[in-house]
Amino acid sequence: MPTSKRVFDVVVSSAALILLSPLLLLTAILVFTFIGRPVFFVQQRPGHRGRPFRMFKFRTLTDARDAAGNLLPDASRMTTLGRLMRSLSLDELPELVNILQGDMSVVGPRPLLMQYLPLYSAEQRRRHDAYPGLTGWAQVNGRNALDWPARFHLDVWYVDHWSFWLDLKIILLTIWKVVSLQGINQPGRATTEYFKGNQD
Repeated sequence: MPTSKRVFDVVVSSAALILLSPLLLLTAILVFTFIGRPVFFVQQRPGHRGRPFRMFKFRTLTDARDAAGNLLPDASRMTTLGRLMRSLSLDELPELVNILQGDMSVVGPRPLLMQYLPLYSAEQRRRHDAYPGLTGWAQVNGRNALDWPARFHLDVWYVDHWSFWLDLKIILLTIWKVVSLQGINQPGRATTEYFKGNQD
């Protein structure tokens, strides 16, 4: 990672954690009260060059189970609070800690799941040449309205065209899209469905 990008990440994530601390605390209390423990959802994701790291998010799903003790589908476990948090991207705020730790960047391709690593084409795998981001070029160019090939193409485009000014543009566009709730109403395409028949 270029030194200037790392310095920018540390400054922005530190300032954001301080400025947003009341919102982080309020969100944590709401999650604890209406969704339950644990407050944080922690999952291993692929980072730079595919190296795994523990990504932090606020929990948005309950532990509701059927009579046999199996977790219900995500849609059945999503609460109104969880839906609101996702629409406003509040569930992503704990990733500021990941940025401060050096596992993520403010801007970069979004980290997906470890199980998809062997399924990328050689070109798609280049998205991991950058550190994963809290937001990215794909997120400000369609977010959930994009299909997976288009997202991967935009991720690789970002890797090839990174600059400080591009990062700044993406951050400003992200703020606008979150405030205006753009790109969150389209159902996301299942990544596993895309990879069927598209293996390297």
